[in-house]
Amino acid sequence: MLLGVLYRLPLAVARAVLAALHGRLCALCWSLAPLSRPLSLPLPGWRRVSTLSPVSPVGPRPERDDDDDESLTPTSVNYHFTRQCNYKCGFCFHTAKTSFVLPLEEAKRGLAMLKEAGMEKINFSGGEPFLQDRGEFVGKLVQFCKQDLKLPSVSIVSNGSLIREQWFKKYGEYLDILAISCDSFDENVNILIGRGQGKKNHVENLHKLRQWCRKYAVAFKINSVINRFNVEEDMNEQIKALNPVRWKVFQCLLIEGENSGEDALREAERFLISDEEFEQFLDRHKDVSCLVPESNQKMRDSYLILDEYMRFLNCRNGRKEPSKSILDVGVEAAIKFSGFDEMMFLKRGGKYVWSKADMKLDW
Repeated sequence: MLLGVLYRLPLAVARAVLAALHGRLCALCWSLAPLSRPLSLPLPGWRRVSTLSPVSPVGPRPERDDDDDESLTPTSVNYHFTRQCNYKCGFCFHTAKTSFVLPLEEAKRGLAMLKEAGMEKINFSGGEPFLQDRGEFVGKLVQFCKQDLKLPSVSIVSNGSLIREQWFKKYGEYLDILAISCDSFDENVNILIGRGQGKKNHVENLHKLRQWCRKYAVAFKINSVINRFNVEEDMNEQIKALNPVRWKVFQCLLIEGENSGEDALREAERFLISDEEFEQFLDRHKDVSCLVPESNQKMRDSYLILDEYMRFLNCRNGRKEPSKSILDVGVEAAIKFSGFDEMMFLKRGGKYVWSKADMKLDW
């Protein structure tokens, strides 16, 4: 009956009807996906992330140093749901090696699994999170995590270039913290690093985002990567004026396969600084009360990182070794291969007052 109707329609209209039906069918299939797992039933449009797929390479898994019987809790998770970005930062250690993004409902299913396993804080990162569907994808995830999962803390790390005030109006109430990456208050240095995009001024945009965060009651945070081109800069005055809840200061880090080595998309060696230079930068800014420093040693193993396939990434060997996807094997099985150092996570101040309801900020 339906095919008979389609035959009588103009070609363009028939294609549109078929596209709409295909979209509805795919949405139905993804919603039924959890029911198919126990029976291993193939569903139309299903793309299983498995050990046989290119995204989960066959080979020996990274070993954990700690006791396998001791299960880790994913208290704070960083979900890099996209690798695509509109900036070209020379030291980037999570580069655009794929364009894959999970379907929204499948991403939500993974987040619900993490909540059930003990997740309290989710941080959405990239790539640039606001590239996907002009910010609607990350907005819907933020709303889901706060409204449905009722997570204490939901945050985003962004370069800020694509965020519009309309996004705050729609999703701001569900977001606890917005972290904006800014490595210099000299626009020429930002351009040199790769944080430039045409005529847009990164620093001016930072101030605009600060105002929107205040207006829509979102805690404002700044992330800075200290490298060869900004290590001598004095940022005291600018940081104090912006008054973020936290100023995360990272030492430029090499990750093989991302910003170092033959298969890397970036060559970050020229951005590297010594431990001594990093300490000198920290000493210059010791009076900034919101400063949270992270050396290479603190960074490498103290983050639970999920990639675009929802695989934990183990950085203990200086490169990102993926686990199997939590969507295939569950959180408990996948997290064993994360290389996560829970003691270092606590030592670097990974657990803090991260819900805006508890911050009692003067908006």
